Amino acid sequence: MNAICLTKVGSPLEAREIPIPKPAPDEVLIRVRAAGICRSDAHYRAGVSPVPDLPMTLGHEIAGQVESGGGSLTGITRGARVCVHYLATCGCCPPCLRGNEQFCLAGRMIGKHRPGAYAQYVCAPARSVFPLPDEIPFEQGAIMMCSSATSLHALNKARLRPGEAVAIFGFGGLGFSAAQLAWAFGAAQVLAVDVNPAKLTRAAELGATPIDARKDAVSQIKEATGGLGVDVALELTGLPQAMDAAVRSLAVQGRAAFVALTSEHFSVAPYPDLINKEAEVIGVSDHLASEIPLLLNFALTGKLRFPAGAIRTIPLDAPAVNQTLDALESGTDQIRTVIKL
Repeated sequence: MNAICLTKVGSPLEAREIPIPKPAPDEVLIRVRAAGICRSDAHYRAGVSPVPDLPMTLGHEIAGQVESGGGSLTGITRGARVCVHYLATCGCCPPCLRGNEQFCLAGRMIGKHRPGAYAQYVCAPARSVFPLPDEIPFEQGAIMMCSSATSLHALNKARLRPGEAVAIFGFGGLGFSAAQLAWAFGAAQVLAVDVNPAKLTRAAELGATPIDARKDAVSQIKEATGGLGVDVALELTGLPQAMDAAVRSLAVQGRAAFVALTSEHFSVAPYPDLINKEAEVIGVSDHLASEIPLLLNFALTGKLRFPAGAIRTIPLDAPAVNQTLDALESGTDQIRTVIKL
């Protein structure tokens, strides 16, 4: 089958011909119909988040149709539309039993630790496979499995409550979903912080208050919230100035949730920024399989939408994928790009 692989850190991905994988007894073979291109894939290519074994087929945002199941599986229908939670977990170690499967002791991420979906076929554990309703296009189902699911988990970790104000730092793929999900959670005010005018315009179309980060974002946030600051700040960029602003924009007992992969550092003034507000800084890692049914329901009920222009599609073509990763590293107006097969 055709696949696009990371063969060397710091080098473009390469097209390769590799065998169609064979599912283990507890796995499903999926014919890929859509594979999202995530900023994490750019981090893998650059070595910011190392991929342990090369070559590796990237691609962890997956939607497709069941081709076959392993021998011990029942209830798997060939041709069924599915989307895939990207973590392959054991389900029986202490983190899994506590509902924290992203820290599974034997966990492996599809598209990083095991072959992913920049290919015609991919294998996934049956426990990670969810039915994709007919009303949700494959392209949307794929990107919901990362950017939308991670945004939902971040809002859960930040304990966003109805009536609260939330600032979203970085209005790319995650921010686009986070704004809509914040409204679904009952937020009273959503602010979108970015340097890209096109993204700020799109945020305003979703009802968010645009905050131009080329100016003093914290002052703008304080002004927009009547001097109080926000109850929740989602930091989705990994940039030191954004991380700093997210903490300083918090209201009393506010929570800053840090999501973006980054090798950067920033400084916190503990007394004014945390202690004197009883504020919190929260790390957010991946998302949970248990959150996916709610996410799919939000999409089915129109609370999470991907209107025309939000998703760009490309073929399974190495130059096109590399160009997309280049754009993610340098900055792009595009919300999300998906490989469509």
